[in-house]
Amino acid sequence: MPLDDLPPDARPREKLLAKGASALSDAELLALLLRTGIAGKNVLHMAQELLALPHRNGQGGGFDGIAGLLNATAQDLERVKGLGPAKRAELLAVLELARRAAQQQLRERTVLDAPATVREYVQLHIGQRRYEVFAVLFLDSQHRLLALEELFRGTLSQTSVYPREVVLRALHHHASSVILAHNHPSGSVEPSRADEALTNTLKAALALVDVRVLDHIIVAPGQSLSMAERGLL
Repeated sequence: MPLDDLPPDARPREKLLAKGASALSDAELLALLLRTGIAGKNVLHMAQELLALPHRNGQGGGFDGIAGLLNATAQDLERVKGLGPAKRAELLAVLELARRAAQQQLRERTVLDAPATVREYVQLHIGQRRYEVFAVLFLDSQHRLLALEELFRGTLSQTSVYPREVVLRALHHHASSVILAHNHPSGSVEPSRADEALTNTLKAALALVDVRVLDHIIVAPGQSLSMAERGLL
């Protein structure tokens, strides 16, 4: 059924204006971004199909929900029939706006007052990567965000993450403390023994230059874990 044939209170735009964005499903919100469908498929149907695509597993493509779609790369989106340059650009812009909004909050207030925002910020940056990424959030003396940097990629271990580089970047930013972060593409956020050993190694190295490690956050698609909250720091 074309969207114009739906009752007015069931059309995504009218529903949003009448009831607020929270009243819309993921597919309805996505349909508003896409605006138009393709031949034989209205925009709401197209949005539903996009969200239902299984997640990429190394064999083909897919997104498995709104988080996967909005964290997709430009190259991922190019493979989807019906997503022209304008629609791809809009989806990528939404994700970047979300990143910048979270970044602004963390620059303006102490991260200790916003642990959920910290996890969301890390999730937006590296949660959907299909390879392991190690990042560091550098904080000032008020625990406000100075910068987030992705420092290492690939299989993470004490031999592939170099404490000296982390220390040098902390000194470069004049950081008083840091939050470590990495992702688990496997989908589990449970810390491994290697994660715990790496955290302890970096804590010891940074302590030599009077920089505290406040937390180590592990993220995966749709999940996050704070090692500090687990009592592992």
